[in-house]
Amino acid sequence: QVQLVESGGGLVQPGGSLRLSCSASGGDFSTSVMGWYRQAPGKQREVVALSFSNGGTTYRDSVKGRFTISRDNAENAVSLQMNSLKPEDTGVYSCNLHYLGIAYWGQGTQVTVSS
Repeated sequence: QVQLVESGGGLVQPGGSLRLSCSASGGDFSTSVMGWYRQAPGKQREVVALSFSNGGTTYRDSVKGRFTISRDNAENAVSLQMNSLKPEDTGVYSCNLHYLGIAYWGQGTQVTVSS
């Protein structure tokens, strides 16, 4: 059974930093796409950053230069380092894994950027 467990959300002031972590279990995900999505109140869920098995990454434009996604295939883990946070980064952040044609989601972790 595939499971994703996230950690690292919280409340931070504008300009601050947070690091989100996601640990996956139940398979070998080294060839899978792993990433982070977020959903702000009243808005649709949107992709934040993706990490591909070939080492490539992609980011939504609004977080480029501020967020960094990294993965550890040996640990089946993916992290998101978020710097220079803005109030518009507030939302529930969810870890995502595409494995054998199925999308798996973590439980979500709240990130609130506010003074």
